[in-house]
Amino acid sequence: MTGAAKSEILGRIRRALGEPASERSSDYETIPRAYRQAGGLEPQARLALFAARLEDYGAGVYRCRPETLRETIAQTLSDRGKRRLIVPPALPAEWLPSECEFVPDSNLSHAELDAMEGVVTGCTVGIALTGTIVLCHSALEGRRAITLVPDYYLCIVRADQVVETVPEGLRLTDAQRPALVTTISGPSATADIEMTRVKGVHGPRTLDVVLVE
Repeated sequence: MTGAAKSEILGRIRRALGEPASERSSDYETIPRAYRQAGGLEPQARLALFAARLEDYGAGVYRCRPETLRETIAQTLSDRGKRRLIVPPALPAEWLPSECEFVPDSNLSHAELDAMEGVVTGCTVGIALTGTIVLCHSALEGRRAITLVPDYYLCIVRADQVVETVPEGLRLTDAQRPALVTTISGPSATADIEMTRVKGVHGPRTLDVVLVE
């Protein structure tokens, strides 16, 4: 549905309810925003908070310099015993260690994705306060299925992509004008009515993050 069609439908509903006509944008501007919209942490403190939040969720965090990224990815995958992984076609080849096999995603089937040992992608934004990774599924991140079906996920996050607060993260995400957004806060897990925690139900059971400073 286009924006114009949506506005027309909402306008008809308002008129049917006898409400005064108004633009959605003007309604949005009147919403009170008393919450904190920007962070105040120094860069190193912001990165430390991001790493701490990820670790709280059970994610592995590896920090490195740009010149050691390839070696760090190799060590991370070696620690997890992973050797055959999916990558988005646009992931830089210089990031990828020769010790592993990386299969570019060419619309692999869900069965083929499930047979892989994991996936490696970049991201759009990292939010320190919530330990959240945001994907807009660009060419560096790939389609949503490749970050949901495999049981292991390694995400590369640059330090300049990490913001402190959720509003900052949403503004950067909105600037990309994405058609689809995925937010990830730790490995996938859920709990049933008996509070039995189960990992890997809605996505990868294991999440590692390489934070490039």
